[in-house]
This record gives sequence, C-alpha cells and structure tokens, in this order.
Amino acid sequence: MNIALIGHGKTGKEIERLAPEHNIKVVQIFDGENNDGASGLTKQSLKNVDVCIDFSVPHAAMENIEAVARCGKSLVVGTTGWYDKLPEVKKMVEKSKIGFLYAANFSLGVNIFYHGVSIISELCDKFHFYDVAIAETHHTQKLDAPSATALALAQTVMQKFKSKKTILQETPRTKIKPEQMQITSTRLGSVVGNHRVVFDSEADCIELVHSAKNRTGFAHGALIAAQWLKGKKGVYTMKDVITSML
Repeated sequence: MNIALIGHGKTGKEIERLAPEHNIKVVQIFDGENNDGASGLTKQSLKNVDVCIDFSVPHAAMENIEAVARCGKSLVVGTTGWYDKLPEVKKMVEKSKIGFLYAANFSLGVNIFYHGVSIISELCDKFHFYDVAIAETHHTQKLDAPSATALALAQTVMQKFKSKKTILQETPRTKIKPEQMQITSTRLGSVVGNHRVVFDSEADCIELVHSAKNRTGFAHGALIAAQWLKGKKGVYTMKDVITSML
C-alpha cells in the first residue's frame, strides 16, 4: 500500500518511520516548501498513491482536502480547526466518490479511552448524585485550547450523560449551572497530552485518565486508519475503525 504524507512535522515524521511496520510505503511527502496553497497535490503527483494522510496545519486543511478530493484520492485527516466546514467536506467526498476519515486524535489509546468514557457516562447518568468535568494538559506550544480531543470527549460524555447540555470553557466567576460541564485547560512544558474525565459524587470519585507518552500512538493510529480506509467510500471517524474491531 502506498501513501502520501501532507505535513512533515513531528507526527508526520513518526508516521514515515513506522510505515514499514504496517507494510506501507511513503511514496510522496508534501510540506510548506512543495505544497504552498495545496499546489503540490495534483493527479500526477498522486498517481501512485492509495491514500493520503494529512497532519499539516489548520489554515491549510481545507485547501488540502479540496485538492486531494479533486484528484480522486482517499484521505485521512488528523489536522483540526476546520470542523465548521464539515458539511461542505461531506458534499465534496460524495461528489468525488472517495473515502475520508477524520479524528481529533488518532491515538489508539485515546479512541479506546473514548469508548470507556461513553460506557461510564451512561452508567453514571442513571444516578442523579454524580457530576462530571474534564481537564486537559498540553505543551506550551499548542495552538488551541481546549484541545480538540477534550471537546470530543465532552461530546462523548454529553451523548450519554443527559443532564449536561453545554460546555463551559472559561474560568467561571460565579457558581456554574447544573447543565454546564466544565473543561479546564493547562499549558505546561513539553507535555504531549493528558486528558482526565472525573465523575464525582459525595460518596466517591471515578477518574478516567489517558496520558500520551509520545507521538507513536498517533502515528500507528493514522496508519491503521489508512489501511482500513483503502477501498472504502464515504465519511468515517476513528470510532468506525475501533468499533469494527469489537
């Protein structure tokens, strides 16, 4: 299987390093020097590519998605910051008849974590005395807060924990409303990523924690997603990959 990498930062380099373990060959690499404005993504440059993997930057994501779709190639996207354009992307995917898989976090551990959070949320929702909150910590160079993973966790919780209706991202100046679920963000040193979901009651506290040690999990997840997506058409997420293994 042949892939093209769009973006060659830390995660992209880790994908390149680990690709042989998955019997995948990286045949093209596109970065800021050869892909300004998605100019490098052409039918000719992607001729021998089965699936593209994008771990670039938010402001370039839509241009890259549009270019790959025009070329009729399937695409795995780990870049965030474009989700408000998802309806537009779904139309592009349908028109181009390609496969498209996106996720806020491709770490296998995080996606297993989502599944566990969903189960605990559904159980705690049955007992009125539990409350829930999310805390995340990342390195000081991270561009967004809360992290896309924390926001995805919040959506996962609220699908099952019915009393929570809205997300509170800022520091509250007064007591919060029962229907609000708070996400707190900390930026510290070189932390790769730490996410904590806390279910609290007067009697006890349940904490679910995922801590990334490095970018290896993200890279393995993206490569597994690319293999899974090959030959498929339509829009998918890592949830589809994980649930297909159950």
